[in-house]
Amino acid sequence: MARYTGPVCRLCRREGMKLFLKGDRCFKPSCAIEKRGTQPPGQHGTTARRKVLAGYGQQLREKQKVKRIYFVLEKQFRNYFEKASRQKGVTGENLLILLERRLDNVVYRAGFSTSRRQARQLVNHGHVLVNGRKVDIPSFQVKVGDVVSIKEQSTKNPHIVAAWETASGRGRPQWLAVNGDQMSITVTALPKREDIDGNINEQLIVELYSK
Repeated sequence: MARYTGPVCRLCRREGMKLFLKGDRCFKPSCAIEKRGTQPPGQHGTTARRKVLAGYGQQLREKQKVKRIYFVLEKQFRNYFEKASRQKGVTGENLLILLERRLDNVVYRAGFSTSRRQARQLVNHGHVLVNGRKVDIPSFQVKVGDVVSIKEQSTKNPHIVAAWETASGRGRPQWLAVNGDQMSITVTALPKREDIDGNINEQLIVELYSK
């Protein structure tokens, strides 16, 4: 499957905000946004002024931002939108909930990784279990009652341990519950709009795809 393999810090600078694509580095002074500000990347990035977008341009940038936050490609994102539009309720909220329910996102939200990109690697490499069974599909949709854990041989992986130890400080969403001292979580409810990044304007994405 195709995937973005370039420098992810460029994506944050392109959107003019932190997308938290590089784990702990995003919280350090070495973060590209901290060092270079929100100027666009590229040869003329230091002198170019960020244009004020409206209409289609604003809608497109919002879609690109959400795609990059959840690390999905265009065709997959469009499929999520079409599925969300067929569900009952508000299409924009349905879209974000589908993205939140992705296994790689749940692994990140639970604190097994410091970024969604790292979470995707953990899933792809078979480190993650759902209800005791290995699931290596990042787009797998979790449901209420699912128990997500790390396989026993991987519980001492230094990257996973470090992420798990710092997760309590960052906080976990209310729809995920830690199972005691075990390195596992239970999906206790479906995510709600208030549990998701408030800097996302999903209505712009709906307007873009509704044209």
